[in-house]
Amino acid sequence: MTSIYDLRRDPVAELRDPFHSIMFHLPRKALDSMTHEAGVPRVGDLRHEPGVSVDDPVVRPLLASLLPAMAKPEEAHPLFLDHVALALMAHVANVYGGMSPDAGLPHGGLALWQVRRVKELMSESLNEEIPLSRLATECGLSVRHFARAFRHSTGVSPHRWLLKHRVDHARELLSDRALSLTDIALSCGFADQSHFTRVFTAMVGVSPGVWRRVNGTSQTLNRMDSGA
Repeated sequence: MTSIYDLRRDPVAELRDPFHSIMFHLPRKALDSMTHEAGVPRVGDLRHEPGVSVDDPVVRPLLASLLPAMAKPEEAHPLFLDHVALALMAHVANVYGGMSPDAGLPHGGLALWQVRRVKELMSESLNEEIPLSRLATECGLSVRHFARAFRHSTGVSPHRWLLKHRVDHARELLSDRALSLTDIALSCGFADQSHFTRVFTAMVGVSPGVWRRVNGTSQTLNRMDSGA
């Protein structure tokens, strides 16, 4: 269930039984900044009934998507966290603040030079954490506009694009048997070998170890066939 509390009113809750919850703080400055960037009127007080919870079908899964990041914060990528926070803020402003769903958003994608620049920047930073705000700044756009325009141009979010290219780079490194899986994981920007294995398996369908064995065998056979 989702509850909204106005911190200006010093809300107090009596918790009689244990339960799990996630608290998301949405500063007034963040809402004002978002509406300013979108070129729409400022969102006033959010429409809600104090102390009454609602079953919000958008907030619940968005916050649930943060659970793995909370369990292992070292594996949480800033791009992913930025996207979730942006989605939550836009949803709250729309549903509870009356902001139009398409307020101020561009209907087109990025210019070719913007796509090229952002991809170059992410490719050069595969082993680093790069915030969404930096990518947006490179394109001269707000974070909100950039995220939507990038997806429009590429079909995926910046976070998903970066993960795919980290995995692609990992596949290249796996051909070098002198490199351990831990070395490859760190070189490609993963928190550790476990994190690398989970992401690689989810995107490729097999673990890095299996992929290395299968493709190593194929490469050996190819060299034998060519007489090398």
